[in-house]
Amino acid sequence: MPYRVCKSFEIESGHMLSKHPGLCRFPHGHSRRIVVVLAAEKLDAQDMVCDFKTLKLALGPFLARFDHAMLINSTDVMAAALAPMKERVIALEGVDPTTEVLAEKIYRFLEGELGAGKTYRDEQGLEYRFGPGVRIERVRVTETSSSWAEFAPD
Repeated sequence: MPYRVCKSFEIESGHMLSKHPGLCRFPHGHSRRIVVVLAAEKLDAQDMVCDFKTLKLALGPFLARFDHAMLINSTDVMAAALAPMKERVIALEGVDPTTEVLAEKIYRFLEGELGAGKTYRDEQGLEYRFGPGVRIERVRVTETSSSWAEFAPD
């Protein structure tokens, strides 16, 4: 049984689901909690799967792009109208920005970070990195207090 660590992040984001038949096709927002689960078969030299700070440094800037942003399908008729606000509008190429899509997008980003062997530095210049045996198990993104989506490939 592997060791697991979990870290959660919170962002505020809006989206429009152009393929949705109901009210969700209109702009609306969510207070989202993003939960990331990492695992390793063995603990590192510091007796950890990884330092939580490593996960914060790796994922924090990526998630900041989504905070207080409007996510939209690039094919949505409103995409052109929102283009002038490009700093806080994220158009996803040909897909609706559902919670499921967001969970996978976060998973794939972090998967790339784990495989890159990067070193992250905090505000004091201390170095953090993921160990070679660390893997991502899943990403869960809440949409409301009672609804969430998860991406965890087999």
